[in-house]
Amino acid sequence: MADILIVEDEKNMQDIICEYMRRGGHTCFTADDGVDALMLLKNHPMDLMVLDIMIPHLDGFSVCKVAREMSSLPIIMLTAKSDEEDKLKGYEYGADDYMTKPFSPKILLAKANALLRRASITSADSEGGMLKKVISAGKIMISPAAHKVYLDGMEIMLTHKEYELLYFFMSNPEQIFSREQLLNRIWGYDFEGNTRTVDTHIKTLRQKLGSEGKSIVTLIRSGYKFEVAR
Repeated sequence: MADILIVEDEKNMQDIICEYMRRGGHTCFTADDGVDALMLLKNHPMDLMVLDIMIPHLDGFSVCKVAREMSSLPIIMLTAKSDEEDKLKGYEYGADDYMTKPFSPKILLAKANALLRRASITSADSEGGMLKKVISAGKIMISPAAHKVYLDGMEIMLTHKEYELLYFFMSNPEQIFSREQLLNRIWGYDFEGNTRTVDTHIKTLRQKLGSEGKSIVTLIRSGYKFEVAR
């Protein structure tokens, strides 16, 4: 069904994750360290990556950051820590979801399948012509069919979640959305994080949009909205 890269240096954990992914019908590729992981991504496009933070040579945060420059594939990060700051750091670098060790391999498979479904729906919509209409506001232009964002005519690189946030905002201009609504809409009801995740992603999205980032307006005690300049 999908090609999944498992980046985990603990052999026993690697084997367990691969076993459950294969039960789900997926093909697994493995890497024991960050350098090997990036080489695999460069030479073989993957549909999803399960990425441990504490790996040799290049840690998971660094791998996630570089991978995001190469691909928009969904990334689930694994950590032995439950520190909220570590999770927020992972989201800043482009992770889509998190699991803290010890965890249930069944839950990991369910999360992977959910992310793959969302990615395939976006792809199918694009191929079917449902998302071919270009959306623009100010200097920002989104080409949904190509899954690309342009700022003043130049393509900018967004993570999968940043893209989904911007597309959702620009598709619903002037509408106010609470952090909870955005969390449920973009990350899904099964997401284990909290509303700070939304704030972190919007912060990085604004930075990438430069002066156009001011279009995403914060409303005290209400949430956010995308304001169209008049």
